[in-house]
Amino acid sequence: MSTRSRTDHPTLRVDRVACTGHGVCANLLPGSIRLDEWGYPVVLTVAEGGLDDGDEARAAAVRWCPALALYADRSS
Repeated sequence: MSTRSRTDHPTLRVDRVACTGHGVCANLLPGSIRLDEWGYPVVLTVAEGGLDDGDEARAAAVRWCPALALYADRSS
């Protein structure tokens, strides 16, 4: 796991309406996402201690999200 900031990578976003709380993203991106008390993902900022889990892990998490609720926002 890398300790670089994610500023040079697409920002991860969660579609809160589509998300059903499976937690796959948190398992694949333990440095970038934590689960809240209801099991829904919270994308961590660098200020919150978020780490870069890497491009491959990020792409896998987006691809494997069962609800298709996780996406990479390249406009940020």
